[in-house]
Amino acid sequence: MSRIAYVNGQYVPHNDAAVHIEDRGYQFADGVYEVIAVVGGQLVDEEPHLKRLGYSLDEIEIEWPVPPAALKAIFREIVRRNRVNDGIVYLQVSRGQAYRDHAFPQDATPALVITARSQAPKIAVRQEGVRVITTPDERWKRVDIKTVGLLPNVLAKQLAVRAGAYECWMVDVQGHVTEGTATNAWIVSDQKELITRQPSHSILNGITRQTVLEIAQSANYRIVERSFSLQEALEASEAFLTSTTSWVVPIIQIDDTRIGEGAPGELTRHLQAQYDAYTAAL
Repeated sequence: MSRIAYVNGQYVPHNDAAVHIEDRGYQFADGVYEVIAVVGGQLVDEEPHLKRLGYSLDEIEIEWPVPPAALKAIFREIVRRNRVNDGIVYLQVSRGQAYRDHAFPQDATPALVITARSQAPKIAVRQEGVRVITTPDERWKRVDIKTVGLLPNVLAKQLAVRAGAYECWMVDVQGHVTEGTATNAWIVSDQKELITRQPSHSILNGITRQTVLEIAQSANYRIVERSFSLQEALEASEAFLTSTTSWVVPIIQIDDTRIGEGAPGELTRHLQAQYDAYTAAL
């Protein structure tokens, strides 16, 4: 079965889906996006994703292309038409088509594109753990907005690919880890403190990050939301990453340093199990 996309009010064959060459998402990365996991045919954390979409739209002054209730209906239809049981829904909103000029156009209509695809769960990496490398964080200062301007993330991810690593953690000028190219960063101290950087303009407040925090709070873990240095991460007893597509993945090596025993840690394993149970109960 050929894939189906939703583009500005129409369901079209994926291979025929297109926006105008003067769409501002293409010309200026003037747009935002969301990625929502689908598990067992159900969307994971749909409401928090829509809330974050609203935040991103507000921050760059783009109107909702359709009301949230309509988006929910489109999500379900695009999942149905593409027969996605486990996978993702991708949504992108740009400021729309306009004569190329840096200033906001006065009459552009926001462009909405939604796609869905099947994607197998990343079972192996979740079980075995992964290696991450690090690089200086050279992104703009508002990464809390989920924009389509991802070139620095792309370049950092390519560094990871060339190094045979799963992810690349970015490090700010103070030597503190911000986040991965598409993931949030976590460590566990020797005192069993669960540490992750606090929400700010310096990181994207991941939806899976938020859910894992709620799970950890319910389990009475000692949670500390603060920045942590790369050196602190290298000396941590455990480390892991979270994202919509990866869920909870243990980190067993950062650059050339083994983390803890070089195997997924006990706290990470527990959070994995709890998050898996959370998605299974949808």
